[in-house]
Amino acid sequence: MIGIFDSGFGGLTILRSIRRHLPQYDYLYLGDNARTPYGTRSFEVVYEYTLQAVQYLFAQGCHLVILACNTASAKALRSIQQRDLPLLWQREGSSLKRVLGVIRPTVEAIGGYTHTGHVGVLATPGTVSSGSYPIEIGKLYPDICVTQQACPMWVPLIENNEHGNAGADWFVQKYVHEILQKDAAIDTLLLACTHYPLLEEKIRRVTPAGVRLLSQGDIVARSLEDYLMRHAGLERTCTQGATCRYLTTESEERFAASAAIFTGTPVTARHIELGSGAAGSLR
Repeated sequence: MIGIFDSGFGGLTILRSIRRHLPQYDYLYLGDNARTPYGTRSFEVVYEYTLQAVQYLFAQGCHLVILACNTASAKALRSIQQRDLPLLWQREGSSLKRVLGVIRPTVEAIGGYTHTGHVGVLATPGTVSSGSYPIEIGKLYPDICVTQQACPMWVPLIENNEHGNAGADWFVQKYVHEILQKDAAIDTLLLACTHYPLLEEKIRRVTPAGVRLLSQGDIVARSLEDYLMRHAGLERTCTQGATCRYLTTESEERFAASAAIFTGTPVTARHIELGSGAAGSLR
């Protein structure tokens, strides 16, 4: 199985894109909805919560876990990859368990889109404050100028199913206008939150012609496809029954109601508890 983790519901847009590109695999989605949002929490807390989720998904038979959450990718991925996974590999005598994020594949792709070398990043306050996108883009493309804009109202609008209403238009226009005011040379706007594809049509309407919008789902899906092709041993551990199951730390009914906003179809979920020792330690 392939595990998909998010602090809430936005990762469902990543899952949807991945399943469209790679429908043959079995997927297990875990939303830590009881403890969302992660964006306002410290690096230490996000790392601990994310590690607990990774532990749980490994214990359920997932050999590959995707952190379909920009905050978890920014604040926890590197520590898990560098500190926890090597200990697990040593203990199990195998390196066939991996954790990947959404920031790196997004950054790798971005150089192929901008012509002016000016990129805007629309993201949650937590992702903006982490500085992950400017840092990672700077490593691969030091000549690209990155401008960030926090959009604190977009996620609440989406999760309260208000994003389709006219009242959301003002907040969409506000943040797009603010980032373009900061740098008029921006020709590529990255939607650096997995919730934001649900606002993409509204964002596109207030974005000037010639400015490209990039959504993460298809980028991450293509990157995963390439990763599995290059790691045949790991790919063989990913079962292929074309199934998808959902887990949540919130109530099953509440998850099902909100998840339908992102999937467009009814889903059922099973409630689980996450916490230290809930599924064993990687350390």
